[in-house]
Amino acid sequence: MLSQEQLDRINELANKSKVEPLTDAETAEQKELRTAYLEAFRGSFKNQMMGIKIVDEEGTDVTPEKLKQAQEEERNKQ
Repeated sequence: MLSQEQLDRINELANKSKVEPLTDAETAEQKELRTAYLEAFRGSFKNQMMGIKIVDEEGTDVTPEKLKQAQEEERNKQ
């Protein structure tokens, strides 16, 4: 995940862009920070999904097959 400083900088640039135009360097920095944030978010979300097992009221595993396959592929990578 991104550091608090990086998150603060993302917000700082977003707020500044609402008041005045960003410089080319700031625009490039903002794009880079946003890309890093999205990569971290997607990685975290994927890790959560790989650990999910869905069961119904009777205790039957009803995890979608596509998710089961992805989880199996992930286990085989490790």
